[in-house]
Amino acid sequence: MSMVLMPGAPAGLSSSIKCAGVPMSVVVSADGTPIAYSRTGSGPALVLVDGAFGHRAFGPNENLAPVLAHRFTVYTYDRRGRGGSSDAEPFAVEREYEDLAAVIGEAGGDAFVYGISSGAALVLDAVAHGVPAGRVAVFEAPFVVDGSRRPVPGDHQQQLAALLEAGERGKAVHWFMTKGVGLPPAFVILMRLMPAWRRLTAIAHTVPYDLAHLGDAGSGRPLSAARWAGIQTPVLVIDGGRSPAWMRTAMAELARTLPSASYQTLPGQMHVVKPQAIAPVLTSYFTG
Repeated sequence: MSMVLMPGAPAGLSSSIKCAGVPMSVVVSADGTPIAYSRTGSGPALVLVDGAFGHRAFGPNENLAPVLAHRFTVYTYDRRGRGGSSDAEPFAVEREYEDLAAVIGEAGGDAFVYGISSGAALVLDAVAHGVPAGRVAVFEAPFVVDGSRRPVPGDHQQQLAALLEAGERGKAVHWFMTKGVGLPPAFVILMRLMPAWRRLTAIAHTVPYDLAHLGDAGSGRPLSAARWAGIQTPVLVIDGGRSPAWMRTAMAELARTLPSASYQTLPGQMHVVKPQAIAPVLTSYFTG
């Protein structure tokens, strides 16, 4: 599937197209980049924001959307460079704030927003910079705030850029999974044998975007309250009861750091959270 839109098209302009026979819509972001999104259900608008590698047809939000659709009009979208969305150079985190704002504009100009993993960091920063959201929920932003795990290397952007420029997509994914996510190398080697590996390498070029949203919050130092001082809306911070201690420590600190936040743990859940476990929590929070 390919589509051409004029770069000068105004932000918020949308059109309907089909991708592999599945209807979707496209909204044009502020810099002229087409962003693909889907809408399902009815009720208050709720936008779901993916983390690394995730898009409308891949990742935890793909299965979460239909579970929430009986209470919300659910918007899922492909972050730039993924799925049906285009991209533009040079990248800056502000472009993804604008992408989210464009999708919210399609939802009527205000919406609840839920972000998972690095998508949670994107959401928090976007809302802090003025992107409108009625309420916000985030699940396990990959922050490292103490010495309970190795920090993300300070040269992570340069390391990934070098691998991607050399065409080493598999090595870039391996580096991100081991150094960024903190998975054991042996586990990542096994991942190479799984069907999903090809899907990961196909969008490896977007991994630096997720690390850019992480910023310095992976350094092992306490979080900065100034980073999110502009958030005016309530935030629910969620983690899984079976997630690593470093992740749960970070989420507890995030809830204390944000201007107006509550904190909840889902018993038995890990970073790949089950839709049936988190959907009731999100429904109660956004409708309460």
